[in-house]
Amino acid sequence: MHESKTAAKNVQSAANAAYVHLKAAILDGELPGGTMVSEGAIAEQLGLSRTPIREAFLRLQTEGWMRLYPKRGALVIEVHPHELEDILEARALIEATAVRRFESNGALLANLRSELLEQIELQRIAHESGDLGAFTAADAAFHWLIVKAGGNALLTDFFATLRDRQQRMTARSLWRRDDIAATVIAEHERLTELITLGDPDEFAATLDAHVRGTHRQLLLLNPAGSASHGSDLS
Repeated sequence: MHESKTAAKNVQSAANAAYVHLKAAILDGELPGGTMVSEGAIAEQLGLSRTPIREAFLRLQTEGWMRLYPKRGALVIEVHPHELEDILEARALIEATAVRRFESNGALLANLRSELLEQIELQRIAHESGDLGAFTAADAAFHWLIVKAGGNALLTDFFATLRDRQQRMTARSLWRRDDIAATVIAEHERLTELITLGDPDEFAATLDAHVRGTHRQLLLLNPAGSASHGSDLS
């Protein structure tokens, strides 16, 4: 009985490790939408049996990241234009609302500014090293910090549900677009400045232009027709 429980626990641990690996690969663009992956290939890559890989695939399908095809593998689901538009609108509204709640809280603003500048520096380092995964993670953290500082628990929780999809869209938009990555950094610096200045109206306008500019190509083109890509910035 003890050995059976230990074996089951090991399989679950392996399945979680496979899930974390696969989801990270989807979010940072290593596994772009439209990619078909097989249990065997992932099992060999991670040095695991097929059972935990299958469990990871099922979990990712439940979350909407993959679609399983018996005896063929799993297809990474692409970001569709209507989903992109909805997410951009929601995140802009939530962040703008958060900034309007800051009022004149000097201590909060000083602390937030420090945290935002830290994420901008991480983005700059990632940009220089061509690490798209690290860049998009810092991008997601930058916007998350703004929402969290607003202090509305319901909006913060809802924004958290968008975070993974935002990170994935950013990776897709910035792939091989060195010019956009540099612009994102500059615009994050401007957004931080507007928060410090206490100008929520200008922040809202700048944020809207920022998110739409970053994802302009995804808004104009049908992602389903795009080519597969890797995970570098350059």
